[in-house]
Amino acid sequence: MTEYRARLPAVDRVLRSEAAGPLIAQYGRPLVLDTVRKTLAERRLSGKAASVAAVIEASAASLARTMQPSQRQVFNLTGTVLHTNLGRASLPDEAIAAAAAAMRDPTTLEYDLATGSRGERDDHIAGWLTRLTGAEAALAVNNNAAALVLALNTLAEGRETIVSRGELIEIGGSFRLPDIMARAATRLREVGTTNRTHLADFAAAIGPETGLILKAHTSNYAIQGFTAATPAAKLAALAREHGVPFVEDLGSGSLVDLEGWGLPHEPTAAEAVTQEPISSPSAATNCWAARRQGSSSAARISSRASRATR
Repeated sequence: MTEYRARLPAVDRVLRSEAAGPLIAQYGRPLVLDTVRKTLAERRLSGKAASVAAVIEASAASLARTMQPSQRQVFNLTGTVLHTNLGRASLPDEAIAAAAAAMRDPTTLEYDLATGSRGERDDHIAGWLTRLTGAEAALAVNNNAAALVLALNTLAEGRETIVSRGELIEIGGSFRLPDIMARAATRLREVGTTNRTHLADFAAAIGPETGLILKAHTSNYAIQGFTAATPAAKLAALAREHGVPFVEDLGSGSLVDLEGWGLPHEPTAAEAVTQEPISSPSAATNCWAARRQGSSSAARISSRASRATR
């Protein structure tokens, strides 16, 4: 081992070499130092000798790989048009330009020019989301799972959430509905069976510990044959009758009806809101749209959820 070490240049000698100058100028000394150390450690473990030039060459190649963007442009030949693993929908040029402009200079992200005081970042999009969905209030979060956690925690923390056994979904990345409920501090109350759940099953489960009724859209699988599922409209009516919130998790819900383009129908956010749920999380917009149900204020719920995301 002593012989091998003697055949390797010292780190300081490599960094003081003329060839190291351009690397330090391009990548910065800390990153070059770390890379040189790793290169020498690899050579030491392999038992191979190396000159300063060899270490510089290997380090330069390693630095180039490190600085290469991790995301690459690819062709989507999977057959899935909006593929989550490939970034889903591409943005139009107008949206890209708007994002670049917003990142280039300071903006009124949370500043109200009219009052000269702090504003709300949700105000920039809430108006458009409510116009598109018909909801009374809306906010944007990172993804649908985040929207669902906020809805469950806000409305059913420490209480029961009633859901059909046939809708205990799992989506990509191992996001399981029971796990999301546990994170939201609500207790899962399963009703019905895997293939058949009736309105009476939900009604029988409602009691003093009921926090909300949940319907999850099974967008990534289908149960066929001898089946029965309770429509959202009937669940919304049941929830109103008992004075409990109703949440419909749209999953990959859309803002527009895709049947006009010859695609299978997917429930839209506007359709869900017309059922009068208290909230309607949707992955398509990563939004949480809400309507008022009874004496529950969607605006109040949205305000609490908005604070929780910061």
